[in-house]
Amino acid sequence: MTLNATGERMIVEEYSSSIEDYVIYLMHIASYRWVADYVRGKRVLDFGCGSGYGAAEMASHAVSVDAIDVSQEAVDHAQANFAKPNLRFASFDPEKLLPFADGSFDVVTSFQVIEHVADFDLYVAEAKRVLAPGGQFIVITPDRAYRLFAWQKPWNRWHVDEFSARGLETLLARHFGEVDMMAMSGDAALCQPELDRCRKLKWITSPFTLAIYPQALRVGLLNLIHGLKGRSAGGPKREFPLDASQVTIGHNLQPSLNLVAVAK
Repeated sequence: MTLNATGERMIVEEYSSSIEDYVIYLMHIASYRWVADYVRGKRVLDFGCGSGYGAAEMASHAVSVDAIDVSQEAVDHAQANFAKPNLRFASFDPEKLLPFADGSFDVVTSFQVIEHVADFDLYVAEAKRVLAPGGQFIVITPDRAYRLFAWQKPWNRWHVDEFSARGLETLLARHFGEVDMMAMSGDAALCQPELDRCRKLKWITSPFTLAIYPQALRVGLLNLIHGLKGRSAGGPKREFPLDASQVTIGHNLQPSLNLVAVAK
């Protein structure tokens, strides 16, 4: 089946028509390569699997991967395209507890997901509940420091909120005893297209993303803008002189394109 390209869900074939989209693609690919050592030989829950390519990558290293998403459409696409013997896809209701027993997993991954959820504490609490003693909750999410003005709500219409490093660490520390905060960055050739893209978007959308706006109004205004301009992804495939090796994850890296947290 073909999954509808919303511009937010990561569909690999949709991210090669512009350098901005290709950088986003490389950051996703690098995330799953980096996490391989964490999931090797482990029972893994991919908490928000999207189109499923990342869960399939982790299944190459893990004992088992359960990959879940709120979208049945995404789950059907993942099952059709990325099925493996040790990989299970399923949808779930975000307003209910996860359909797994306490301590079912050694690692829970959340890559580009937590910014979408309505109840951050419930989401994190459920990740903790299904982790076995000594388990790890690994989160990657956009760093609002370079994407937004201090007063600004997300210009990404799919994001409920975006985190600063301090904000994400504070949230995770309410549930976990140890939180190791890192950043995703890269060389200038990789980072500059993303920095330029976000700088432009935060200025263009600033009248529509004021902190005083209710969520529904902000989303409605952003939907209107997107409806007028359309989406560039999905155009003719192009080649770019960049690869995932140019993405780095570590402590105190600048510019910080994504926050990376390992909670224990």
